[in-house]
Amino acid sequence: MKKSYEKTKELNDMTQGIKLSSLKKKGSKYIYRGQLWSLNKPKRSTAKGKKMMVLASKTVNGEKRAKLIHFGAKGYGHNYSKEAKKNYLTRSAGIRNKQGKLTKDDPWSANYWARKILWPAKKKATGPRIT
Repeated sequence: MKKSYEKTKELNDMTQGIKLSSLKKKGSKYIYRGQLWSLNKPKRSTAKGKKMMVLASKTVNGEKRAKLIHFGAKGYGHNYSKEAKKNYLTRSAGIRNKQGKLTKDDPWSANYWARKILWPAKKKATGPRIT
């Protein structure tokens, strides 16, 4: 069983992310959980039921931090029609986190990445109906 300070550190890493300075660097990439990562560059997800993942970075209390975000539900299409895209972007624009802040502008939210990568506002609707 984990000790209480280990649980607190793990919980803090989940909410505050991990310090970029604590990650090993190889060239311009970071090693995190045994994989090489470019910051803010999505790749195929290893999580069951998710399409993509990204090591997202942002500054928290003056310190650069990173967090692993999985997004996009497998089995559902994305960006497959103009109407579906309009509906998704309208619906997802109102999603808020527990603090009541909109998630569409937060790089540590799955909503931000789904809107940016799977449902980009400025590109034509050409995605698959089912994935």
